Amino acid sequence: QVQLVESGGGSVQTGGSLRLSCVVAKNTYSSYYMGWFRQDPGKEREGVACINVGRGSTSYSDSVKGRFTISQDNAKKTLYLQMNSLKPEDTAMYYCAADFRVRPYIGCLAEAEYRYWGQGTQVTVSS
Repeated sequence: QVQLVESGGGSVQTGGSLRLSCVVAKNTYSSYYMGWFRQDPGKEREGVACINVGRGSTSYSDSVKGRFTISQDNAKKTLYLQMNSLKPEDTAMYYCAADFRVRPYIGCLAEAEYRYWGQGTQVTVSS
């Protein structure tokens, strides 16, 4: 069982930055996938960034490419999402997710590929 705990959400103005963290507990595997997802009420959950923790390869949605950066600190077992140039449309609850494998023809930005989820952290961007 993998446990994930997010932190770092908050309220910022347009153009501001935030860094989200996700601590991974109770996982003994060295290679697995992790992703950041977001969901606004009434909308579907959207994958924004993901990483293969063993290889370090990353993927981003078009909506955040060039503004968000996903990274990992293996020693701290922590996943980060650095969010720059934030826009009001980035407002959402942000979740981290993890699983040991992802179907290559589906990709790691797909919600259905993950079994383990954190509780979420709210990000609000005001204009």
